[in-house]
Amino acid sequence: MPVSGTTLFDGLRNDGKPALIFASHLGNWELPALAAVAHGLDAAILYRRPNIASADRIIQEMRQVKMGTLIPAGRDAPLRLAAALQRGQHVGMLVDQYLTGGVEVTFFGRNTRANPMLARLLRQVECPVHGVRIIRLPGHRFRGELSEEVKPVRDAAGQIDIQGTTQAVTSVIEGWIREYPDQWLWLHRRWR
Repeated sequence: MPVSGTTLFDGLRNDGKPALIFASHLGNWELPALAAVAHGLDAAILYRRPNIASADRIIQEMRQVKMGTLIPAGRDAPLRLAAALQRGQHVGMLVDQYLTGGVEVTFFGRNTRANPMLARLLRQVECPVHGVRIIRLPGHRFRGELSEEVKPVRDAAGQIDIQGTTQAVTSVIEGWIREYPDQWLWLHRRWR
């Protein structure tokens, strides 16, 4: 799988700093973790466990070898993700889901709620933020693209603005979907 921005990726891998990497349900959202680890990036990935315990065990066995540190979503996930950042790992997460208790953002001109976890982690451990997307190509091929750094929004005191930073990330994802609308897979109610 060719990677767009290999110089940027090499910089992330070799700079000795942690980073937050966001993705969305575009193309194939599992490939970024596989590609990152295959190319030497020390990664910790937030994932949602399947509801069936035996399926969860099988998936973990398959993924843990190729996807870096797997952190299941749950009450302790923010602490485990922050600890991964403090160890210098690159933390990856999907961020295009609706969250009932999330912050309000505008997505395709309509208000909705988004998970502010990325911005909250950034407030704890300041580090670069990048987006990654996979684009399906003809002939059963894929292209990976790593975005330039997404600068966080700051409040008047200079702190990371949770809502503003979540909006900045949401706007990047909206741009990706506008570019490749046929590749966005979302089956749940995004606007409520």
